Amino acid sequence: MLLATAVVTYVLAAWMVAPGFYDGFGPQQPYHWTCPPSAAGANTKPSSGHVDIKVIGGVSDANSAFTNDGQIVLGFLPGAFAVAPGQTTISVDIAPLPTCPQPPGIAFVTNVYHATANATLVKPANVVLLYSNLLPAPSAIYLAPDPNGPWTSLGANREAMPYTITTTTKSFGYFGAGYPVTSAASGAVRIGGGSQVLPIVVAVLIGLVLLAGIPLAAMRRRRARGEVEPEDEA
Repeated sequence: MLLATAVVTYVLAAWMVAPGFYDGFGPQQPYHWTCPPSAAGANTKPSSGHVDIKVIGGVSDANSAFTNDGQIVLGFLPGAFAVAPGQTTISVDIAPLPTCPQPPGIAFVTNVYHATANATLVKPANVVLLYSNLLPAPSAIYLAPDPNGPWTSLGANREAMPYTITTTTKSFGYFGAGYPVTSAASGAVRIGGGSQVLPIVVAVLIGLVLLAGIPLAAMRRRRARGEVEPEDEA
């Protein structure tokens, strides 16, 4: 619990300082997977979270909801919720989905979390998701009203801590971070999300073109010096 609190405190503090404050920082702890990749090794299941936000003078207080492992944080401004008459607290719950959705065209690299509240948002809330360096970096946070979709991209803010992705939301639901793909088939070229496949392919092609040009350049130099190829002598 202390480690999770430290993670959340650091995330919230980093929002309020210049980007250089968190340059060079790595993941604070091993990622807790619902469906761990083969490279993950030993794994701890992800945790849930709950917060009761006070209502003062008919206005919801500023607060944040986060899981005990700190892998998702929802931040709320003062007055972020529509408060019902007589309501004194607003409850927010976050739970990891026990399954791992694989919608067409999206590759999730984080767990999917279900966030609920007993009040409606009237101001956008901040969303922060931690991710692991074992998979390509996500390019967006996605939201869906149901695990089966439809999934909508919420985009991502440019400035974020290393191994975190942030955005804002106007509603609750299912949240997951990932990137769009051209095909759901294994081995397809990935688009976005920090995948290294496409740059490597381009580099290899450039190298092949350069190597293929070496014999042609040598032949031109020999002809420029008046040398004759064996085929020409015959």
